[in-house]
Amino acid sequence: MEYHIAWHGLKTPATGPVNIFDEIRVRCREVAERSTHVRVHLDRIEAYARSLPINRAIAPTLDAKSHYLREPRDTLAFFLTLDTINFGSGYFPHLKKRPGMSGYFTVASSLTDHYRAHGPIEPAALATLTVDDCAQIFGQDLKNPAVRELMQLFSTALNDLGRLIIDRFTGEFTHLVEHAKHSAGRLVEILRQMKFFRDVEHYRGTEIPFYKRAQLTAADLSLALDRTGLGRFDDLDRLTIFADNLVPHVLRIDGVLEYTPGLAERIDREELIPAGSEEEIEIRAAAVDVVERIRETLAESGQQVTSMGLDYILWNRGQERHYKSIKPRHRTRTVFY
Repeated sequence: MEYHIAWHGLKTPATGPVNIFDEIRVRCREVAERSTHVRVHLDRIEAYARSLPINRAIAPTLDAKSHYLREPRDTLAFFLTLDTINFGSGYFPHLKKRPGMSGYFTVASSLTDHYRAHGPIEPAALATLTVDDCAQIFGQDLKNPAVRELMQLFSTALNDLGRLIIDRFTGEFTHLVEHAKHSAGRLVEILRQMKFFRDVEHYRGTEIPFYKRAQLTAADLSLALDRTGLGRFDDLDRLTIFADNLVPHVLRIDGVLEYTPGLAERIDREELIPAGSEEEIEIRAAAVDVVERIRETLAESGQQVTSMGLDYILWNRGQERHYKSIKPRHRTRTVFY
């Protein structure tokens, strides 16, 4: 495929269909350059890029206590199911968490325990799960309105997954991934048939794709299945970061991103930022674009690193006490992260 250069080195196809990951990069750069609520300090990117511990840009290991790792088919089923409901950070302050666990690890551990006790939740069962079923699986109290809302969203998402597998993939988890033919891009195309994976926002008349959870599903399957068999994705290096609320928070604390005073004040007092608002789209898009600029800067000096590797570095930085205590990250009630 022939390419032409656009927007500071970003490549987009000159002819033929646009690669989904290139589309994310191009659209996020457009948002970052037009943003009115979030500023990227371009003059700080080179020094910041060179300060990062690039040797740590490796794939994470999966915590076997919190994730179901058994034979390939059941492992694949687990991660498709988990990543279908890997959202809700805006609800997590209300979630009943397991001792010492974050919202994500509470959800992952609860699903793991259910799998260990009962085996995989097959597509036919997924298609009929109720809000009460989800509350029981994830150990939640539906008396809390925010928790009930999240469990209802979990139910809807899992129903959609079950129906998709039954209707289009002969009821087999493995057939869904086989259909991707070792391409993360094709897996994203498949998953976005479900509305809660259709992570595309509208910004000033333009569609802005992120596909955070669909991309993460490919990465998780690759890691869980040792990059072999149905865990092999030949275009995994093309993934962008998994745009949510943690990487932009780290970039804000580190002084690469700056929010307008009004937006900063709202986030700092833990006011919810509406899903799909200009502010929320700009925060996510700016984080994607900054990481791409970091990757480009490092490549110019001969250091090859993927956006996914940089995401891993920044995500781990966000787990440090300093980043958790100095200011809160933005919270949005969304099905996309």
